[in-house]
Amino acid sequence: MKMVKSLLLGSAAGLIAAGGAQAADLPVKAKAIEYVKICSLYGAGFYYIPGTDTCIKLGGYLRADALLATSSDFNAATGGVAGARNRLSNYYTTRARQDLQIDTRTATEYGVVRTFAELTFTWTSGTYSGAGTTAANGSTAYTSSVGSAVAGGALGVYYAFIQFAGFTFGKAESQFRTPWAEYPANNFELPGSAGWDPVNQVTYTADFGQGITASFSAQDQVANYTTNLWNVSSATAAGIGTGSYGANDIGGSRAPDLVARFRVDQAWGLFQASFAAHDNHAAYYGASEVTGHPGDKWGWAGQVALSIKNIPTGAGDTINLTGVYTNGASAYNFHDYLPSTYAMYGGTGLAGAYQSLGFGGVSDSVFVTGAGQELTTTYGFNGGYTHNWDPYWNTSIFGAWAAVRYNNTAKGYICGTVVATVALSSGLAGCNPDFNYAVVGTKTSWTPVRNLTFTGELAYMMLDQKYASGSNVTLPLQSGIAKPAAAYELKDQNSLVLLLRAQRNF
Repeated sequence: MKMVKSLLLGSAAGLIAAGGAQAADLPVKAKAIEYVKICSLYGAGFYYIPGTDTCIKLGGYLRADALLATSSDFNAATGGVAGARNRLSNYYTTRARQDLQIDTRTATEYGVVRTFAELTFTWTSGTYSGAGTTAANGSTAYTSSVGSAVAGGALGVYYAFIQFAGFTFGKAESQFRTPWAEYPANNFELPGSAGWDPVNQVTYTADFGQGITASFSAQDQVANYTTNLWNVSSATAAGIGTGSYGANDIGGSRAPDLVARFRVDQAWGLFQASFAAHDNHAAYYGASEVTGHPGDKWGWAGQVALSIKNIPTGAGDTINLTGVYTNGASAYNFHDYLPSTYAMYGGTGLAGAYQSLGFGGVSDSVFVTGAGQELTTTYGFNGGYTHNWDPYWNTSIFGAWAAVRYNNTAKGYICGTVVATVALSSGLAGCNPDFNYAVVGTKTSWTPVRNLTFTGELAYMMLDQKYASGSNVTLPLQSGIAKPAAAYELKDQNSLVLLLRAQRNF
């Protein structure tokens, strides 16, 4: 009996142990994996953010530039150490940039809610400016270019906006600008249109269908759309030599720029007409409130543009054209990527002159102490034609011309100061601060594989100053560019720049 009992207990224990082992070996049910799904609502490259009904697309580019015969990226040698054309000027300048774009979209009962941001990380080589204050001190100091620093770099926020129910809030392209802005067929900076730089704004766009839209916008004028409000009474010889005709006397913001745009964007191309109103708000005549100030004056800008696509010369060939006129709103022509003062040196054959100099300045208005603002007029155009030789090669030609014109009262203010301060040899009769700025160039690009492009671009820039031929001015020592105190012949100048670029889009 004891033996039977022992066998039964042993068998039961074995079954329980075996059952326990089998239970432990059973797989635990795993949580379902949520795969990223393609979002086909808004085009290629969008995916649903897991667990949401929001679609996201990531993109951007990495770019490397090398420029010959300039000290800045995209621009000619128009001022500072670049315009000095001496041992402080760069023979080459380089830039590397990583760009990241984040686009999200969500379908709602009120329409699509969209956010878009474009962020950049940029490093640009700088240059060395003169640091001496006397003829015996020949030292130099490193000067960072825009978006650069030694062993560092700079973060840029190009776009950061929300779109909902026809409204745009945040940093987006100005409603004044065209899709190509100053780049009708090029990378070099051209005048003759509003600039590319996005701007903070509140905008409503009415969509009438078939590519016809009308937009109305209030946009920030501070960073992008103000040039100079010159108090000519505060002009100095050193400033005039750089193209600055007085102290830049801009006050705080009072009103945003008001912009309206009508656009037709269809398969054949694009037509656009834009208008902007710009408030010129100066600070004080002197160092404090008791010195008084000029009253505000509103300026304006108008622009028309045309793009023609797929012209008979080849598939994908394009012509882009823009024309603009401004009065008291010069940055809608000479945009924020261009300098607002110019000082370019060259050789001379004039007896008694050390070198030649072409200088000029762009302003929204000028005034003297005790008087009101005199608005500055500008006008210009730019255009470009791109031809595709095959899917891998394309070539473009481009050009731009822009003019700065001061009225007679403004010329009286400026010329009285120029003659008295820098001893203009031709006197009032030979004084004219008006000038023209022009660029012509060509670009060729090779795309050996999709989204990888190598570019060579050659641009020739011309500064056409209007002071009397053979005139000269006497300037003080300019230690920052190592120019001596001497007489300089006033003469037209030019600059030739070569851009080499490699860019990978993703």
